[in-house]
Amino acid sequence: MRKVYRPLGFSKGYNFPLFVIFAGAIFGFVLARISYLNVTGTSARSFRKSAAPGEWYFFHQGHYRVGIILHLAGCLPAGFLAVWQFVPVIRHKALLFHRINGYVVILLSLIANAGALMIARRAFGGGLDVQSVVGVLAILTTTSLALAYYNIKRLQIDQHRAWMLRAWFYFGTIITTRLFMLASAAIITRSGNYYQVQTCGEVAFNFGGAWTNPRTLPPPTLKMYPQCVNGTNDTPIVVNANMNGLPEQIGAGLGLSFGMALWLALIVHALGVEWYLWLTPAESARLRNVSYERQLEAGFRNPGNAGLTVDRWGDAPAFQPTKTVSLKPMEEK
Repeated sequence: MRKVYRPLGFSKGYNFPLFVIFAGAIFGFVLARISYLNVTGTSARSFRKSAAPGEWYFFHQGHYRVGIILHLAGCLPAGFLAVWQFVPVIRHKALLFHRINGYVVILLSLIANAGALMIARRAFGGGLDVQSVVGVLAILTTTSLALAYYNIKRLQIDQHRAWMLRAWFYFGTIITTRLFMLASAAIITRSGNYYQVQTCGEVAFNFGGAWTNPRTLPPPTLKMYPQCVNGTNDTPIVVNANMNGLPEQIGAGLGLSFGMALWLALIVHALGVEWYLWLTPAESARLRNVSYERQLEAGFRNPGNAGLTVDRWGDAPAFQPTKTVSLKPMEEK
């Protein structure tokens, strides 16, 4: 294994498998969704064709259309570029690329967050659970990126590492969310007594028609929602969640599950990244000493504590440098 991970700059055996699992998941997810950058296309893999039933009804026009374009144009390239930020050999031997790429990733991430906030009202049904968790995610990721940026400008490398890890673990919740959402949708389908409120226009849009022209709709749909025959596009109807049913029923199953799944995934990821940071104090200590050296060379007044360190804001013991270290792993000295 050392022959594989040492050339990439990994100095510890546990880091490389974790990188493959978590960075690989983000990289694979982005590659699987990269075709979504063709937002309005007619191909089977464009976002328009792959969106959950009912979503394109809102996203095809107005500020929701702008929001989904911003979100996809920001998050997909950001996810692709962010993976390279966590490859040690790039940080050690291509520092200029690491810095420029980092600025680009932060900018794209902020654009993606802006787009997510714009579409939260209609994403997978847009319930209050969805809107609240999207807002929390936007706050957590934006704050983490801002703190990571501040700390690296203050040469506090240990805190930069911690906040960048937090930011991308929070962003990664969307992947785990898919697993929880599909499992939940299957469960409520078996239950058979979960329902979502949609509109006649949403249901009709799935078949390329409108309730103003009922002839474009399949007869079973007209029988299931008779209140829409003399209604309008905005007439509310109750749709049963059924992943084996009609498009609007599949959309109901996904919509009812999405908010819960996103909250659950966020909790798992937030706890997971703190657990990882808690289990790697030696790496934090090494980078704290590196920060001390860099800040001392730069003439900072309080080397070792120029960033947002705990002993500046809490009751931790004052930092004392232990030894001269290098930012590069031992084998590269």
